[in-house]
Amino acid sequence: MDALIAKADALQPKQKKRKTFHDRTEDSVKKFTAVPKSLRTTGLEPDVSSHKHIASKKLRTVLTRTATQSARAKALLQDAEMLLTEDAGLMQAEGDLERTWRVSQTEIENDAGQDAARGRREWKLDGGPYRSRYTRNGRHLAIVGSMGHASTFDWQTGTLHAELQLQETCRDITFLHDHSHFAVAQKKYVFIYDRDGVELHCLKAHIEPTRLEFLPYHWLLASIGNAGYLKYQDTSTGQLLVEHRTKFGACSAMAQNLHNAVIHLGHQNGCVTLWTPNLPHPAVQLLAHLGPVASVSVDPSTGGRYMATAGRDGAVKVWDCRNWKGAVREWSARGGAAETEWGQRGALAVASGGTVNVYTAPAIYQPTLGHTHPPLYITHPIPHRPLSSLRFAPFHDVLTIGHSAGLSSILVPGAGEPNFDSTEADPFENRKARREKEVKALLDKIQPDMITLDPELIGSLAPPSKLSTTTTFDGKPAIEVPFARLPRLDRLRVQGKADETEVVDPDDTATDGRKLTPEEKERKKMRGKGKSLKRFLRKQRKNVIDPTAVAIRAKLEKQREERKARAKEKESGAPRKVSALDRFASG
Repeated sequence: MDALIAKADALQPKQKKRKTFHDRTEDSVKKFTAVPKSLRTTGLEPDVSSHKHIASKKLRTVLTRTATQSARAKALLQDAEMLLTEDAGLMQAEGDLERTWRVSQTEIENDAGQDAARGRREWKLDGGPYRSRYTRNGRHLAIVGSMGHASTFDWQTGTLHAELQLQETCRDITFLHDHSHFAVAQKKYVFIYDRDGVELHCLKAHIEPTRLEFLPYHWLLASIGNAGYLKYQDTSTGQLLVEHRTKFGACSAMAQNLHNAVIHLGHQNGCVTLWTPNLPHPAVQLLAHLGPVASVSVDPSTGGRYMATAGRDGAVKVWDCRNWKGAVREWSARGGAAETEWGQRGALAVASGGTVNVYTAPAIYQPTLGHTHPPLYITHPIPHRPLSSLRFAPFHDVLTIGHSAGLSSILVPGAGEPNFDSTEADPFENRKARREKEVKALLDKIQPDMITLDPELIGSLAPPSKLSTTTTFDGKPAIEVPFARLPRLDRLRVQGKADETEVVDPDDTATDGRKLTPEEKERKKMRGKGKSLKRFLRKQRKNVIDPTAVAIRAKLEKQREERKARAKEKESGAPRKVSALDRFASG
């Protein structure tokens, strides 16, 4: 009966079908078209983790939204890579008779876009010569003059952050982890200021600094001064990590390799040295020039593979950091080279005399016979001498030149990296993103001991040991132990150099030759007979083979045997042979 009632309830009146009109044109287009992934609203949530187990509705919603956005970003990553199909463009000459270095900055500024043309500026300032430094995202600029004028500002919007008149000699300036803190190498010490120009710290351990470098992934401030000491200061803890005595005197040329955080120094005797915090001596030392080294720079576009040096002898050299047998390319600069600087795309700027010349890759790396100049890309004359610094703006085609009358910024098309990674350096970051990035950088800080010439060595597997032996520990099954991890006595036994003769401790024996009990040893030790230093020296002498010591041990062993023989004769009562010396015996 229940089944019949259920079937009766299932019967429903027949519904009328609605007439639908199909657009044949639309149907034909649908087969061959698709909505772009960036405009899709569904199907972009693969592998989104479930948060149904969370009781809080608000937290569950936030986590679900975050996971969905992360999955959508991964799905759109493939489409985003389509923007990187072409390389950054350089200026190209139309005919064989035209040259790019003949194009003036006025023509480049007129032909460039409005945003790019803002990079062409002239700052006329007193108190030069000036040095400059950009932040990692290329948004903020810090300048300092030798007479004590220091300033930091947003060079794109013209917003001034801080301006100081220090009234003493200043030699260099650098930003720390971001534009909120910067360090100035002043006459006697290194001073750290905040964004508003308030003095925060005076690093008195850095005496008479000449150059500064900041390692962003290690939070280390490195300085070199007239005393010739390379010092590393941990800016996260305030601790002076290490100081190296270079033994080359005053140094005024310093650069860091962004690939492995190795510091490159150029000295007055023409040598270039490479330093790491975990080595007390230079990792690499080479004679680069016949005179003092004026400037050192490392190419960031090739992963720190090439290094450029300029000397007072007027030579500019490019070195391959994988092979130090000789310079890859060498040429002479008119008026003597003063500064060199690499751009993000491999452009090399050289300031010589009153002119700045820019060369592009790959012509710089190609070895040639003789000292021929590589093809010149851009040249710009500057009458204000001396030219003290060169800095490429990250992610912009701008080169800032410091000189005695202030600073000049010129346009170098194709020098800046057009595609930036917002997780590393974001030119458009806001205050919240900057705070989050600072906290994450502190959590991901790399230890200074991991700075090596080959960063790929960290995390790699150690090669198998060539020499190993089979040993047992406390009755356990025998295992293969590398030779380097064996105790010293076991290593000597494997090499056949161990002294297996028993070393008799005089503190463990009595006058009659018998061994002392533990209680007697303790009483003897309390009387001062067993010194800890003697025991330490005995352990050090235990495995040393000395012919004199072996002879003395044999003599002592012979005397001990004689004493034991005499004691046995006395106990047995057997007649002893009469000796010639018995007549002198008393009694």
